[in-house]
Amino acid sequence: MPVEIIGYIGNHNASETVPASGPVINPEHIAAAAAIHENGGFDRVLFAFHSTSPESILIAQHVAARTTKLKLMIAHRPGFTAPTLAARQLATLDQLSNGRVAVHIITGGNDQELAQDGDHLTKDERYARTTEYLDVVRQEWTSEKPFDYEGSYYRVKSGFSHVKPANPAGIPVYFGGSSEAAIDVAGRHADIYALWGETLAQVSETIHRVRQAAAPHGRNPRFSLSLRPILADTEEAAWAKANRLLEQARALRATASGERLINVGGTGGQQPPNEGSRRLLAAAAQGARVDKRLWTEMAALTGASGNSTSLVGTPDQVAEALLDYYDLGVTTFLIRGFDPLEDAFQYGRDLLPRFRALVAKRDSEATRAAAAE
Repeated sequence: MPVEIIGYIGNHNASETVPASGPVINPEHIAAAAAIHENGGFDRVLFAFHSTSPESILIAQHVAARTTKLKLMIAHRPGFTAPTLAARQLATLDQLSNGRVAVHIITGGNDQELAQDGDHLTKDERYARTTEYLDVVRQEWTSEKPFDYEGSYYRVKSGFSHVKPANPAGIPVYFGGSSEAAIDVAGRHADIYALWGETLAQVSETIHRVRQAAAPHGRNPRFSLSLRPILADTEEAAWAKANRLLEQARALRATASGERLINVGGTGGQQPPNEGSRRLLAAAAQGARVDKRLWTEMAALTGASGNSTSLVGTPDQVAEALLDYYDLGVTTFLIRGFDPLEDAFQYGRDLLPRFRALVAKRDSEATRAAAAE
């Protein structure tokens, strides 16, 4: 089946290797990133959420007004907006953008970050709240008459929304989280389950777990994988580029402090609080290079505080490595670079066409094989 390619638009130009500078919200950077992604053939872009960051849905609204076909993936944390209101906000933007909205539900695994927004529930309590939150959101989107909901965290009387999603299929719900509590919520609610860039074996295992969790609910979610491709004209040049990026990240971390240290990631040598980061560090423990060309050193350096593993090689080599994940059942790929604008341009020019061609060839081969049986 056709793949979905998702990019990333930050609020300003920054990464593990690019020091943040200028205003926290840089409209010129956002506009440039939106144009590069739309013109480069990306299907959708992610707007991230953090307890100290600009509000993701407002940045997405800004981009929606400046693009015509680029779809939106809005990271959203349950618990801080009433689910009835959040459902109407997302449905309203979906209508205004002609059905381009998706929501990425991030419950949050870091107690310290959650406390910055006044949330002091335990992780399991947060996932239990997320389940109820999504129960209510979906009813707001679909119910044709007022509904009541009685839960431990939310009680709604005669809830109803006059604004519904633009498409009959509704607003896609992406969901991430690797703990047992998260997998349970994914089985109940995820349309697309999102993983960071793990090894092939780890991804296969997680897909199996999520499918098992979804089966009792009659659901069959799709799967998304997040990676940071590093491309060059030759494989040797690509690995040299990866090493330069690692040295740049080390230098930036050595000079960072306070808020700037948060921006570049890291756990201060402690075990990260969320299961997803621990899984990336487990991959890094297998070596700097795993599988064909999965590079883990940036994850090891930053404590895997986010999407931080890469596929390294020529565009053809990286496209072939992405195809290995497609063969496991991954049909959505979130890719972003360490140089946010330049890398997004390079992906659109060199990587996406090659990868889409490989997927089309693989699908054609599968169709012919099925017809021959």
